[in-house]
Amino acid sequence: MQFVDESSIIVEAGKGGNGCLSFRREKYVPKGGPDGGDGGHGGSVYLIGDDALNTLIDFKYQRFYKAQNGQPGMGRQMSGKAGEDLHIKVPVGTTVIDEDTLEVIADVTEIGQVVLVAQGGRRGLGNIHFKSSTNRAPRRTTPGTDGERRNLRLEMKVMADVGLLGMPNAGKSTLIRAVSAAKPKVANYPFTTLVPNLGVVKLGMHEHFVMADVPGLIEGASDGAGLGLRFLKHLTRTRLLFHVVDVAPFDESDPVEAAEAIIHELGEFSPALAELPRWLVLNKLDLLPPEEREAAVDEIVRRLGWEGPVFRVSAIGSDGTDALVQAAYRWLTEQRRLENEDEEAAERAREMRERMEEEAVARTEARLGRRRKPSAEDDDDFDDDDYDVEVEYAP
Repeated sequence: MQFVDESSIIVEAGKGGNGCLSFRREKYVPKGGPDGGDGGHGGSVYLIGDDALNTLIDFKYQRFYKAQNGQPGMGRQMSGKAGEDLHIKVPVGTTVIDEDTLEVIADVTEIGQVVLVAQGGRRGLGNIHFKSSTNRAPRRTTPGTDGERRNLRLEMKVMADVGLLGMPNAGKSTLIRAVSAAKPKVANYPFTTLVPNLGVVKLGMHEHFVMADVPGLIEGASDGAGLGLRFLKHLTRTRLLFHVVDVAPFDESDPVEAAEAIIHELGEFSPALAELPRWLVLNKLDLLPPEEREAAVDEIVRRLGWEGPVFRVSAIGSDGTDALVQAAYRWLTEQRRLENEDEEAAERAREMRERMEEEAVARTEARLGRRRKPSAEDDDDFDDDDYDVEVEYAP
């Protein structure tokens, strides 16, 4: 399946039906008077959240969506039929942006959530509404109004509990393969991962959480370098971040400098995202001699000034991964309990999510503002968002 997380579409609501100009014509009924009926309202366009979708690929091949027009009014005081509303299914986690004004119209975050994106036109009135004691044969009607037409940009952010953050080749894909049924591509070169991968980490009956692996970041990612700006937005839906650090990079670079670069880019993209709980996951310890591992870990933690949780893992051999996911599940469970029982905790969580969304949207608006709006001639069906993604669930 192709993974498309951004798409532009045009939606147009239906036009309202015109009012009817008609006079009663019946045998033996002289001077029957006006009997023109009203037109029908135009259909509106709605978006509805659907958990069966996990990509916006459908919107790549169909860009224009129009609701039904209302029927015009008829004689004998018969109103026209209203146009049918159009309901468009989108993945849960989709942000809807008006491309002309850069206004965020809605954020579809729940299954079945319905969002009005284009209001149908109002019906026209028939001449029966305009009769009076001084105007017994009105020839006046009103036309139906046009429905709203909008250029929309849809941006999908994956819905996950835990997000993996790190440089290319830090071992994020190997880690998600080790703890879930997801099978992202793994290779010994940078940017192996080109699209987000989701994996369900299953610990027991009714005990699971969703982990997201996004493409690796590089210095300058918050300004658009590499794939960073495109996929950092997916982390704004998560509750917890795993900062995966390669303790023995194949290019012999400094792991501390790499970690500091990631922290900097995170803060540049979204200060609120940088405040999200983040755990340090030191990976590839199996590449160091046993007697050097503890000293290397202590040195990295000391130089980073890290005060949060630290986990030592070797993802390729699943060493230390059980302790990591068990701790994450306990933390997530406790957070949900606190938000359910403590209104202040729930409010803080809501404010944090709103801040992350606002900052992510601001980045998107800046990017859209700098970029020329693509025309139909530019679309060759081989965009840089045409990659494969697999969402697999552990049995």
